[in-house]
Amino acid sequence: STASNQQHSTMTTMATRALSQAARTATSRAGASRGFSVLTATEEFPGLPSTSPAPKKGSVSSVTTLPSGLTVVTENASLTSTVALTYPNAGSSNEGPTEGGAALANRYLSFKSGSGLSSALIMRSLEDVGASPFSSAGRRGATVGFTAARENAAFVAPLLVTECSFEKWDVKEAQKLAGIESGEATSNAQVSLTDQIYAAAYGAQSSFGRSYYASGASRPSVMSFRERAYTLNGAVLAATGISDHEAFVRMVEDEFPAPAPGAEAAASVTSGYMGGEARLSAPSTGYAHVALAFEGPTSGPVSNVLKHCLNMSGASAFAAPGIMGVYGGSAPGDALATVDALSKAVGVAPSADVVAKAKAAAKAEALMALDGGSKSLADAMTASILDSCGFSAKALAESYDSVSADDVSKAYSAMLKSELSLAAVGDISSVPYHATIAGRFA
Repeated sequence: STASNQQHSTMTTMATRALSQAARTATSRAGASRGFSVLTATEEFPGLPSTSPAPKKGSVSSVTTLPSGLTVVTENASLTSTVALTYPNAGSSNEGPTEGGAALANRYLSFKSGSGLSSALIMRSLEDVGASPFSSAGRRGATVGFTAARENAAFVAPLLVTECSFEKWDVKEAQKLAGIESGEATSNAQVSLTDQIYAAAYGAQSSFGRSYYASGASRPSVMSFRERAYTLNGAVLAATGISDHEAFVRMVEDEFPAPAPGAEAAASVTSGYMGGEARLSAPSTGYAHVALAFEGPTSGPVSNVLKHCLNMSGASAFAAPGIMGVYGGSAPGDALATVDALSKAVGVAPSADVVAKAKAAAKAEALMALDGGSKSLADAMTASILDSCGFSAKALAESYDSVSADDVSKAYSAMLKSELSLAAVGDISSVPYHATIAGRFA
């Protein structure tokens, strides 16, 4: 038995030595073959990802205003491209006395037949490159655009400026869709409250006081409004993800239609803030919606900071160019308590600490919009051009950094000195009237 164990141990040792020798030989051969390789890792393994990728570069924006009056603003860092063409004077505030509803109807004429192209061909051209078209409009302007891969943006951008041929079927469809949207808006309490606060602030028959959601625009009014308001002079073309600004501008100069000799930008309509009251009774809703508004600051950053101050006072605040305020809602029996809470929130002057927090929140909100996606970035670029005629993330941040507590204090005081605007929608039998509430701010 002892001899047998010794023999087994000897055999195991020999086998181990043989395996070790084989492993050393294989390693030596592999090392020798690697040692004589003159290929780099990329050459030997094509398509191998870089282990040291280049750092991401910050966004660079560029702005050019063409002789046509069109302002082109681009940035080069977005991974996808959104190209948005904004007509600042194509909102409902620019409708003539007989053009009510024309702004809404014209929104639905975007990407319709024009410039010798049918609606089907225009949409197919966009779909073929994976572009997602969009259009929007409101009181203060209209926008038409698309989001697509960066390499396809310039190729289909000229489709944004096809000259509408107003085919009968296109106009009828636009009128029908406008009527549907108008009906939906009428049944929406928030939309109705917005309409009422503008009517109270500017007068129900003024350009800003009239509702954007009017329906029944005639074919001639739709045509006359588009021909007057949808002009490149004064418009803004914002494009994200554009690596070569100069090449993009050359494409715009070559492919976008030149304005007619002597053509001028559509006249911008302004309405003076008045203050007043607008009420829309609808007892069947079983709810009361109330908004209090005042004339707002002309500075966008100051207005946004003051809006956040009001939010921090415990109210839901809103701000738009020239107007800002607070709103709330409750059961009909609690409407007076809601008005009291809104009045209290507005009546408390923001402290330096509140202003500092509101300033940080407003700045963060503005900068976050730049990172909210390609379309959000294009919207921010357009807003900046219309507000200050320029755009850069640095300048945007600095515009908020420069807002002081004294600036906000002066804006707050000026706001309260303006006439109160009161809007009430729903079961509003318990909502106090304008004179009663206005006395609290006298």
